[in-house]
Amino acid sequence: MPDPGKNHSIRPRRADRVGPADKQVKQIKQADRDARRRETVRSLRARRGPMDDHTRDPGVAPPLGNPTGWHPADEHGATTDPAERPADALLAGGHWEHATLRRATEHGVRLFNAGDFHESHDCFEDEWYNYGSGTTESAFLHGMVQVAAGAYKRADFENDAGMRSLFETALQYLRGTPGDFYGVDVDDVRERLRAALDDPAAIDGWQIAIDGARPTAYPADYEYAERIEEAH
Repeated sequence: MPDPGKNHSIRPRRADRVGPADKQVKQIKQADRDARRRETVRSLRARRGPMDDHTRDPGVAPPLGNPTGWHPADEHGATTDPAERPADALLAGGHWEHATLRRATEHGVRLFNAGDFHESHDCFEDEWYNYGSGTTESAFLHGMVQVAAGAYKRADFENDAGMRSLFETALQYLRGTPGDFYGVDVDDVRERLRAALDDPAAIDGWQIAIDGARPTAYPADYEYAERIEEAH
């Protein structure tokens, strides 16, 4: 896991990170760790209360714009669903339907844009377990898990076949997701994934847009990913 105190803008060359003889071992070990972590997370999430209660977070900032998932306040300070709005909605100018989803998405997008695909994958995956199968939230997060995993396959393992398989799955999950879901330009994501199916190089250097920008990672993003790793 990267040290949050270090500059992560310059990543080691691929050849320095993993040698050809180590790739299969690395994949097997990572798959085992991921499977154990998923089982632990599912068990913990099953003990929690109602989803809306544990996906609220008053510390998550409002968006730049009005994307799907955000409920803006009107001129009187009331949101679109006054009976359900959090107590701090007036101060924030509205509220997120699931604030933790926005928080995880911000971290995941910035880490992806910095080229830290594995850490990005973990951010989306950890939040994914909060939502039931068949929900738009679950489909979006599952799709973004596949996007990060596919980019990781190409960048770290030069496995374009694996990348294509994951991107095809991602497109299936993202098919019905609104184009501005929680600030992410999902339309652009879908367009880039389709382009990469024809030419894998289309994904090289591409960054995900959120709130109309393509930000890269801050130390806080690595700290968030590290907390996920330590928790599981």
